[in-house]
Amino acid sequence: MKKTVYRIYTSIIFLFLYAPIGTLMVLSFNSSKTRAKWGGFTLKWYSELFQNDAIMKALWNTLAIAFLSAVFASIIGTIACIAMTGMKKKWRSVLLGITNIPMLNADIVTGISLMLLFLTFGFKFGFLTILLSHITFNIPFVILSVMPRMQGLNPSTYEAALDLGAGPVQAFFKVVFPDILPGVLTGFLMAFTMSLDDFIITHFTKGAGVDTLSTKIYTEVKKGIKPEMYALSTLIFIAVILLLLLANSRSKIKSVKTAERGKS
Repeated sequence: MKKTVYRIYTSIIFLFLYAPIGTLMVLSFNSSKTRAKWGGFTLKWYSELFQNDAIMKALWNTLAIAFLSAVFASIIGTIACIAMTGMKKKWRSVLLGITNIPMLNADIVTGISLMLLFLTFGFKFGFLTILLSHITFNIPFVILSVMPRMQGLNPSTYEAALDLGAGPVQAFFKVVFPDILPGVLTGFLMAFTMSLDDFIITHFTKGAGVDTLSTKIYTEVKKGIKPEMYALSTLIFIAVILLLLLANSRSKIKSVKTAERGKS
């Protein structure tokens, strides 16, 4: 009885979560522009999507900003974790608390704050201001991913590498970096995903004529939902699913290899 109730409960949850997405995906193959009737299967909306220069430009901006912000946030966040690891516990706790504030803060507050900051320093709003904003709010997510790995390291291995003649940089990349790499990759993927998903902060820090997918979709929806938006949303959903599957398969393969090494 309990198993049956559990399955029904789980099914209802998944239905509420994925039924809207499933409906959207079905509509992206509907030849009729109206959502009220099925006009037959078609790939016309996908073809028109890729012929829409404005959406393709927004897609390029989104991917470029997401990738660059994730790279810079991963570098800065990893350096910050290394620096905090060498601090006293009291100051490390204070800094970790400060870095957690942006994650708890409302996006609209962060967006307005960054907009006012750029206005104060006379920045021209555009691609650069969006990129700087995304780097700013992505750094805490990288720190959150890398810090547990840094705290789990054995400092003796780094010191042993120095005693054996390796320089500080060489010792870091040979000994420390391989151990924290999973955390860095997790932080990179999280930062990349957060950047792709962001709308509010981007809306406040973008300039005229510069759009990401989120702001472009918002503008298009105000004019009326076009079938191309269904196709675009479907492709984004599939891309995120593939990215998650790739990350999970990589971690599973690594855990299997680790287990095999332990047996041998």
